[in-house]
Amino acid sequence: MLERTFVHIPKIGYLTERRLWELGVLGWPQACSCSAPPRGFSRHRWEEVQDYCEQSRQHLEADLAARDHWRAWPDFKHRCAYLDIETTGLGYWAEVTMVGVYDGSHVHTYIAGQNLEQLAEDLQQYALLVTFNGATFDLPFLRRRFRDLPFDQLHIDLRYPLGRLGYSGGLKSIERRLGLQRDDDIAGLNGFDAVRLWEEYQAGSEESLELLVKYNTADIENLETLMDLGYRQTWRRLADTQPDRHSSER
Repeated sequence: MLERTFVHIPKIGYLTERRLWELGVLGWPQACSCSAPPRGFSRHRWEEVQDYCEQSRQHLEADLAARDHWRAWPDFKHRCAYLDIETTGLGYWAEVTMVGVYDGSHVHTYIAGQNLEQLAEDLQQYALLVTFNGATFDLPFLRRRFRDLPFDQLHIDLRYPLGRLGYSGGLKSIERRLGLQRDDDIAGLNGFDAVRLWEEYQAGSEESLELLVKYNTADIENLETLMDLGYRQTWRRLADTQPDRHSSER
């Protein structure tokens, strides 16, 4: 959980965080109640750490680097949006055709020409966005489409934490590797098919729109499964990793 995080504190990196855990300082509450500085900390430095921990307890949204936003997931699950977009292509000229948002209980689908404008208001209720490749695709497109939105939520782009765990490739290939199944009618579809389905819908095929919605829904619902897996495996790896005393912290 987020309260185990220390890397948002200046001059504390992953190795020092790991050392604090080994010394029994497992989170902010333990740090704040620890009267004597742990080994390696001066009293003045430890008081600074305790001040940061107390502030973090009061303001749960700690100042994490983007690569560490995954740590916030359990604390913001109740205000989390798993998000995926469809577009008319990959270039700067392409337009957003559909946005799927899954809040862990319900799927909300926003379609160009129907209710896409509602997305701007609805997104503001979420504190955390979870995407796959969203840092370079979904969010840049949405920022261009909704220029007045700040998009200041925490953002977890699962492509990177999953990649650090050895799950490389696209979303569909990672799903297959992990044994996640899709219905037969959407199992082989990809981004190019999504463009085709939208064009068919524009030509009058409601069936193509229904299939596109189903394809997009599978994307966002599977993001929750991948987020849970990535979170648990990353914490397990952090807990199992022994510090390299000859390495400097980054």
